Amino acid sequence: MSDKVSSAIQKLWTSYSKNTPQSLQLIDTYLVFILFSGVFQFVHCVLVGTFPYNAFLAGFISTVGSFVLAANLRIQTNPDNAGEFKSISPERAFAEFVFCNIVLHFFVVNFIG
Repeated sequence: MSDKVSSAIQKLWTSYSKNTPQSLQLIDTYLVFILFSGVFQFVHCVLVGTFPYNAFLAGFISTVGSFVLAANLRIQTNPDNAGEFKSISPERAFAEFVFCNIVLHFFVVNFIG
């Protein structure tokens, strides 16, 4: 059973490394980082407590919002989805990602107080 699982994981990783463009791999790395950051914040909240509750909410909202925006960037810049986003170039998608992140973090900083 474990040989089948390790073989499947190795085949998946090889296919991902070979067939996925480097720009999408970079976005995937960012998504994994944001995911672990949100998990770490939640575990910290459960173990330590929520004394500065606004700080926890602002941080968690920041990670969730950043994850959603990065997932949207990945979808828009994926060459397989080029037919659905004909009018959006990868440069425009990245500019929208940056602008939306600035707006998101402006509200996050204001929420902290």
